[in-house]
Amino acid sequence: MSDDAINGAINGWIILDKPRGLGSTQAVAAVKRNLREAGLPKTRTGHGGTLDPEAEGVLPIALGEATKLAGRMLDASKVYDFTIQFGEETDTLDAEGEVTQRTDRRPPMAAISAVLEHFTGEIEQVPPKYSALKVDGKRAYDRARAGEEVEMKTRIVTIHSLRLQGQRDDGDDIPSAFATSAGRPDPYDPQAPLELADAVTLTAHVSKGTYIRSLARDIARALGTLGHVTYLRRTKAGPFRQEQAISLDKLNEIGKGAALEDLLLPLEAGLDDIPALVLDPESAQAVRQGRVVSGLPHTDGLYCAMLADVPVALVDLNGGTAKVVRGFNL
Repeated sequence: MSDDAINGAINGWIILDKPRGLGSTQAVAAVKRNLREAGLPKTRTGHGGTLDPEAEGVLPIALGEATKLAGRMLDASKVYDFTIQFGEETDTLDAEGEVTQRTDRRPPMAAISAVLEHFTGEIEQVPPKYSALKVDGKRAYDRARAGEEVEMKTRIVTIHSLRLQGQRDDGDDIPSAFATSAGRPDPYDPQAPLELADAVTLTAHVSKGTYIRSLARDIARALGTLGHVTYLRRTKAGPFRQEQAISLDKLNEIGKGAALEDLLLPLEAGLDDIPALVLDPESAQAVRQGRVVSGLPHTDGLYCAMLADVPVALVDLNGGTAKVVRGFNL
């Protein structure tokens, strides 16, 4: 057992590879149950970004002092793999919903490759009516399920990159035949020698607040057809990657006596994208007391203040002066 657990404190991250059918709140409850069954101390727990029950993949679950970073994780960008099935649009924009429209049109691969750049950068997006967003104080999906007409407001989100699965961000893996549809025949002309797609799998790196189901709907419509998501997997959330994630079966081994430290990432793993600011004991004590530390020869920005290998606080450095943003009791 880790020193923290022995001393009555558990701090860090469990990165769960959430299976389909499990809600994010249920995933947090599963962590709490396993800690309880293992006889470990009662620990504050929270997740770092909701993942739809029908989606799978990376769900960061914060324990102890790491919960102070959960809000920051909500603001982090995410990476998803998702499959758009063409020909049908559903009310939920995924395979769980009722079909609302159908079409026989299928887009050519060339057109799919060409349209992706129009969905990169800042874009306007209307969230699904089956979502957890609140409309007049009530969840949109609750209103939709009650048969109410739900009007979702347009929002601006950022798509950092969007590509066919297996391609790099620089696009070098894109076959030249798929580079553009300019100058080609009508893509829906049955005589046109084009490869038509029933479905396509894409990889998207997106900002917070982006709905992949809405993105899939809009891509399909831009291609002159209809579509919905049949597969959705989050492969990265903030600094956490799917290679760091553990299965639900592996999580359940904690409750059966498996060593927690083998599955727990340290608190600072959630700050891998932030540089460290090494403090001496006197400065570290000042930061722990919430006092300002001046005369630091570093560029402005956000830092993780450290005393040796122990995180002390998240600090904002401006003009050589560090102010505490979030302190850690470690």
